[in-house]
Amino acid sequence: MKEITRTQTGVRLESRLLKVLQALATELDLSLGDLLEGHRPARLRRQGAVLGGHGEKIRALKAVYGLDLTARDSHQLREAGANAL
Repeated sequence: MKEITRTQTGVRLESRLLKVLQALATELDLSLGDLLEGHRPARLRRQGAVLGGHGEKIRALKAVYGLDLTARDSHQLREAGANAL
């Protein structure tokens, strides 16, 4: 087992995305942190990791929470009520 140092962050996420991630973590009996730690490094290696094989569950959770965002939407989101620049 590798020894690591974790850092507490105040990451802000789109609320429907957070609900989907929390529900998936619960479904997989993982903490949200464990889900994210398992997913990001694998994505950097372009592997499925924790989320691999759970596509149907993810699609169902996205439908339940009305999450219609895609990867194309990233970096183009604006906070509701924020002044347009």
